[in-house]
Amino acid sequence: MRSFWALARAMALIAVGALIIPSMAPTTAKAADPIRIGMSMALTGGVAPAGKQVLAALQIWRDDVNAKGGLLGRPVELVFYDDQSNPQNIPGIYTKLIDVDKVDLLIGPYATNMVAPAIPILMQYHKTTIGILANAANSKFHYDQYFSMLPTGPEPQKSFAYGFFELAAAAKPRPKTVAIVAADAEFAQNAADGARQSIKEIGGFELLLDQKYPPTTTDYTPVMQAVKALNPDIVYVAAYPPDSVGIVRAANEIGLTPKMFGGTFIGLLLTPIKAQLGPLMNGIVNNEVFLPGPAFTFPGTLELLGKYQAVAKAQGLDPMGWSYPPLGYSAGQVLAQAVEGAKTLDQVKLAAYMHGHTFHTVVGDMAFNKDGEWTKSRVVFTQFQNVTGNSLDQFKDTTHEVIVWPDQYKAGTMIYPYADAKKP
Repeated sequence: MRSFWALARAMALIAVGALIIPSMAPTTAKAADPIRIGMSMALTGGVAPAGKQVLAALQIWRDDVNAKGGLLGRPVELVFYDDQSNPQNIPGIYTKLIDVDKVDLLIGPYATNMVAPAIPILMQYHKTTIGILANAANSKFHYDQYFSMLPTGPEPQKSFAYGFFELAAAAKPRPKTVAIVAADAEFAQNAADGARQSIKEIGGFELLLDQKYPPTTTDYTPVMQAVKALNPDIVYVAAYPPDSVGIVRAANEIGLTPKMFGGTFIGLLLTPIKAQLGPLMNGIVNNEVFLPGPAFTFPGTLELLGKYQAVAKAQGLDPMGWSYPPLGYSAGQVLAQAVEGAKTLDQVKLAAYMHGHTFHTVVGDMAFNKDGEWTKSRVVFTQFQNVTGNSLDQFKDTTHEVIVWPDQYKAGTMIYPYADAKKP
């Protein structure tokens, strides 16, 4: 890990040397000058299907803000670069945004693996940002100008697993043995650590296997064969989109039938992957950051999704956009409310304002703790039930992806054991 941060710092310094150009003396911004908001976004590479949705949502937010007169009487402009889903590109991009582009504000990046290497650059320049869907990215830095747009709450690692193991503990007969399978990458290992914490806190579980696999893995059959050989009651997986498809397919091909299967399959938050896998997902219990369940819709949620879905059709993006666009749009809403509330673009003053106020967004009200995480978790776990065929139409509502935890947002009961949920 130390060598990674050393590389990140070195890359940032190289970027500064290569990219800084002479500039005129600073001048006072005119009222009509745009407020420029900089970010990197994964527009190519492994997490691009989600990154493109986040960018589309932020562009909708920009247009909505500008239609109402902008911020502080000035129009909003987005300045963004494709980070190619590569953490090593992040330090150079954010250094360029700050030193060369001289943006007024920052937002993003998207995804834990990209947010983590951005934070040291932000710390160096005393800049504020809202990381989008980054799990526990600030847990090692404790930087007070970082904020998280992810509903994991004050215990971000554990939130990606706790509900899963609470469901397991309440099942009858109670499952006892556990296998954890996770990519050897920042996000997946944070989620896996949350599973370990949950197992210890809830108690009554025995960990049989705790396996990492390289992010470059393409054949998941050996990984799942190793799990099957131990015959655990519970299989908890933390995986990004390409891994999610490979692991679900491999599990079905070898006939893996634990009592519970699921965890944090990020790929299962994407509608095209849901349609691709179809009934292979039945029975999987999965972490969801947001979806418009019957008790999980807030003021503005459906309006935003309607705007996004029109854009998605034109751009060929995920047609539903349940998980990512609402959180991306909400990051913009928080930033706008902070700027208008504090009446400044000063980064330190904005951070202080954000720590001291509640924000109203399309994913509900939120406030932030000292590490920039939400003060209260709003994570849910869903189960895929009665999925038939591979039609997109069955994912136009939450009939086949049912919120089963927590009780506050519950829309149905978990089918247990997993083998029963898989039956046609």
